[in-house]
Amino acid sequence: MKKIFFGLLAGVSLFASAQTAPKDSIPTNPQSQQNAAQRLLSSNLSQKGLTVGGYGEVHLNRATGKETNLDVHRVVMLFGYKFNERTQFITEIEFEHVKEVYIEQAFLQYGLTDNLNVRAGLMLVPMGIVNEYHEPTTFNGVERPSMDKAIVPTTWREIGLGVSGKWDEASLRYQAYMFNGFNSGTYDDATGEYTGKLGGSNGLRGGRQKGAESKMNNINFSGKLDYYGLPGLRLGLSGYFGRTQSDRAVEDINGADVGIAMLGLDARYAYQRFTARGQFIHASLSDTEEYNALYDLDNSKDALGSELQGWYLEAAYNLLPMDKKQQLYAFARYEDFNTHASVEGGISENLAYDRDEWTFGLTYKVAPGAAFKADYQLKNNAIAGNPTTKQLNLGFGVWF
Repeated sequence: MKKIFFGLLAGVSLFASAQTAPKDSIPTNPQSQQNAAQRLLSSNLSQKGLTVGGYGEVHLNRATGKETNLDVHRVVMLFGYKFNERTQFITEIEFEHVKEVYIEQAFLQYGLTDNLNVRAGLMLVPMGIVNEYHEPTTFNGVERPSMDKAIVPTTWREIGLGVSGKWDEASLRYQAYMFNGFNSGTYDDATGEYTGKLGGSNGLRGGRQKGAESKMNNINFSGKLDYYGLPGLRLGLSGYFGRTQSDRAVEDINGADVGIAMLGLDARYAYQRFTARGQFIHASLSDTEEYNALYDLDNSKDALGSELQGWYLEAAYNLLPMDKKQQLYAFARYEDFNTHASVEGGISENLAYDRDEWTFGLTYKVAPGAAFKADYQLKNNAIAGNPTTKQLNLGFGVWF
């Protein structure tokens, strides 16, 4: 079956009457930056047909006291098809760690006007920067920011319906969707056991349904506004509100699901050879005391916090002259994030989940769409006397 699948991919890429996405010319200016889906949607405006793209990254990680890890972290194939002037389909097929296969996006877009589109399908939840802009040549560092993994949690995608577009007079890009949402946990009829999917050091991450036979008994609402009216600056305001999903057999039991109100602020700036970005995410969860009791998570190791919060600031400078085609960015990033920013029900906050990280590194963009990366990380938590974890990361990323 795998041979057939790879054969189809090769056949589509090599022999179909398709357009290829334009060469990656990722601008330093965040106002005109696009992610993979946006590039596919914009690259086949002139004619019908298939557009092909992709991205991938290979990593080496060596942390204090751990074995060196080499990993083909992800290889992604992107396909876009334009049916007519208003109708396009986008899908993203991701291979992770060589052995895992996921569909990261699969949505149909219909253009009502030049600045208003309807979308339906598996889509990225617009929260923060990296959840939407995570192609490896669009961010510094071998790994994505840790707070994006623990708090957001990237890559966060669910099935939904909504609208997107731009209001150029106000310099605004907007998105508004209805999604299913996180899965609280499972219930075994045979044993009567409840297994929670949320909590601990990863917060909401374990509840991502990723479009795979997803449960839905609560509608969640998500939206984002991006402002690009000032030269070199892009500001984002994100929101996500609703409740998690639970098994039908237990959905009326107190604690089967939790309420979520998540807000995000982000900024990206560029001026000549200098770039900077920052992000703040806060999630307030309700009914976590009842959730922890129902799913037997009443300990500081596994409990779901009632508040999750994280932020980071990053600055980078291109060490090469601006007239050079290549770019060599030296950067520094500081992150602070906590999945137990607050805990209800008398459970103690786990200080190991109150974390901060420094990352120092280089991003060498050797060609449009290709970059070598190297960085060194210092990872700490709030436990008194806890030793600093030091980690070396090397890798490369491509996007075409």
